Amino acid sequence: MKRGLLLAFLLTSAIAQAQWRWDFGGQMGVSNYLGDIGGKDKDRRDFIADMKLSKTRWNFGGFARYKWLPKISFKAGLEYLRIEGNDALSTNLGRMFRNFNFRNDIYDFSLTAEYFFYENNDLGGTYRYRHNFRCYVFAGGGAFYSNPKTFYRGQWVALQPYATEGVSYHKFNLSVPMGIGFYFTINKMHRLGFEMNYRKTFTDYLDDISGNYPSDPGNDYERGLVLRTLEIDPTLASEYPGVYNSHTWGQKRGDKTNKDSYMTMAFSYSYVIRGKSSFYRNKNTSFFTKKYRRGRKIRAKF
Repeated sequence: MKRGLLLAFLLTSAIAQAQWRWDFGGQMGVSNYLGDIGGKDKDRRDFIADMKLSKTRWNFGGFARYKWLPKISFKAGLEYLRIEGNDALSTNLGRMFRNFNFRNDIYDFSLTAEYFFYENNDLGGTYRYRHNFRCYVFAGGGAFYSNPKTFYRGQWVALQPYATEGVSYHKFNLSVPMGIGFYFTINKMHRLGFEMNYRKTFTDYLDDISGNYPSDPGNDYERGLVLRTLEIDPTLASEYPGVYNSHTWGQKRGDKTNKDSYMTMAFSYSYVIRGKSSFYRNKNTSFFTKKYRRGRKIRAKF
């Protein structure tokens, strides 16, 4: 019985002490991707050089953060975002004649560790320590669901069931999120932040393009779904016959030597959970004073 009471006391004390370590919030921002669609007149380039800013879309989600050590926090986040691409926006002839387009609605879950490399715990120098500023870098692991679609014959068509390159790939995949961010804590309770998050993935099919065109499926619907070059004005074929004719069954369709990735930038708001403290209680005070002080909540550290 005594051991049970002691365990309950220790658990309750731990929870009470940990309350100030949590904050919960949401975020909203923009998203883009790096893959086989994008760029200008050159062939594939690394990182953001191939990003098409006109295809920047949106993301939003929620998160919970736990401060483990003064310099380290852990965060769990769930996001919904969209990425898009269209070969018609590229001036590279190979991509332009491929004539593919896609969009992908992604549901992303991540667990990351944040390391604070700079902090100011008393903004304004008031010595009240009510406002602070922190910068951090982060990295971790994640999982996401993706379902690439293309606009074809007046509607958005999910591509994964068709195995458009003769390859079967999964809708659920793993990622490595990493990036940098900062936040302001106002009045010890409200946090306003900004974060840039780059996700390295282990799939090359966020856009449904990776390797070569498959063999001719024979079905008219599937032929048109995969070989979008057929939709281009035939007069251009005579002007650029080599490029036009290179887009056919068995020929190169994408770059399978590099995996796809996606990025988000988002503003966030979170609320710091307030804990209780008993340091202010005094056995020598009156009953009224004790009762009053027991009812007060002391705002936690941040």
